[in-house]
Amino acid sequence: MINRPNSDEYAPYAVVYVNAVPNGADVLQVLVNNQAATYNLFHNMTEEQAMHAYADGKWTLKEVLGHIIDTERVFSFRAFVFSREDISLPGFDQETYVNSTDFNSRSIKSLADEFKAVREATLYLYRSFNEEQLGRSGVASGALVKVGALVYLTAGHEIYHLNIIKEKYLK
Repeated sequence: MINRPNSDEYAPYAVVYVNAVPNGADVLQVLVNNQAATYNLFHNMTEEQAMHAYADGKWTLKEVLGHIIDTERVFSFRAFVFSREDISLPGFDQETYVNSTDFNSRSIKSLADEFKAVREATLYLYRSFNEEQLGRSGVASGALVKVGALVYLTAGHEIYHLNIIKEKYLK
């Protein structure tokens, strides 16, 4: 089981993601459970529902899912790199990433399938880490982060956005 990270093992902004993972939960099992739940949520949407944004200037549900996919790729890449070497990686601007693609032109089923595939790859990677690798760290976006913390950030980021979807999109 991967231990819940201490606050000095990730950037201060990420506390909201770490705190989103239930205390005492097996974070890998959270990722497995949420893979199915998130996939089903989006896969069962109509195209009209997936194009919904709760306010002007906010992302559509397709863009939210695209952002979740992008962020999972970034967090898992960071975990992969830091598990192998202590290095510094640049940050990523979520607005630039979402605005540099056209998630809205894709089908929601295609995005849901991509999410499922990315999560499957993430799970293979995260399950491969041993205790030593989970304790390794690097710098991302100017802040130290441990590999184990990135596993929590991946799970918590998804939970964070699922909560926003429930609160603001699916009223």
